[in-house]
Amino acid sequence: MFLGVIAALLWGVSGVLGQFLFEQRGINVEWLITIRLLISGFYLLIFAKYTKKYIFNIWKDKKDVLQLLIFSIIGMLGMQYTYFAAIKHSNAATATVLQYFGPIIIAVYLAIKHKSLPNKSELFAITLAIIGVFLLVTHGSFKNLSISGLALFLGLASAATLAVYSIQPRNLLKKYSSSVIVGWGMLVGGICFSFVKAPWNIEGNWDSQTYVSVAFIIILGTLVAFYSYLNATKIIGAQKTSLLASSEPLVAVILAVLWLKTPFKGVDWIGSLCIISTIIILSRNKQKKAIG
Repeated sequence: MFLGVIAALLWGVSGVLGQFLFEQRGINVEWLITIRLLISGFYLLIFAKYTKKYIFNIWKDKKDVLQLLIFSIIGMLGMQYTYFAAIKHSNAATATVLQYFGPIIIAVYLAIKHKSLPNKSELFAITLAIIGVFLLVTHGSFKNLSISGLALFLGLASAATLAVYSIQPRNLLKKYSSSVIVGWGMLVGGICFSFVKAPWNIEGNWDSQTYVSVAFIIILGTLVAFYSYLNATKIIGAQKTSLLASSEPLVAVILAVLWLKTPFKGVDWIGSLCIISTIIILSRNKQKKAIG
């Protein structure tokens, strides 16, 4: 449980630091994603090799290679970029909460895949999430958006890619270590994005705060956070870990409001709690199904 909370805390802080870098230091979002994925992926694979994992076996099977490329580009790179781009065009609080619409997308996808209608608790969670997103992006008004259309698109895209990240690599995880899958996903995603923004093409105002923030995002917000989350999942299971991870948007909201003075109204808090509550509802529903 401690590892799960640490992962959520580090991810939440990383999002707010990303907002600080984009707004106050002029750091390019594409560059940050490229350097974050390259460095984190490299060291995660080094860690996997150190723990005696066979990190190159995945490249021997053509089907596995195809699945890994899909995961790397759409799941890993897609999730990372849309999330931080949403932060750039709105703020860390809004972007992080919108990303947690992902579990609803997963629930709908699984219902369609298994050709079964959502049960009452799932329908309630879906309704609650839709209300939460509406309140968050409109402040309860039908006339206009409280964030730009691009920010809304990127936020919902980060939720969709989070769903891909969560569902797509399941078959790979049955054959290979999670550290190997995530490590290659980051490294391949970083290499691909290097053609969009080369890691040596550095921009922005660099001072001690910039260096510390970038280092935090790469080392603590990526390597340590992912390692903590994966180990928490291994020890207490994905269900409990995902519940603990739901504290990430709360961390991002509180820190963004207190440190960066991000405006967050009462209706925004209500919308955020609606979305976060869906994770608890879906998790409990999953537990009842497992018991049944």
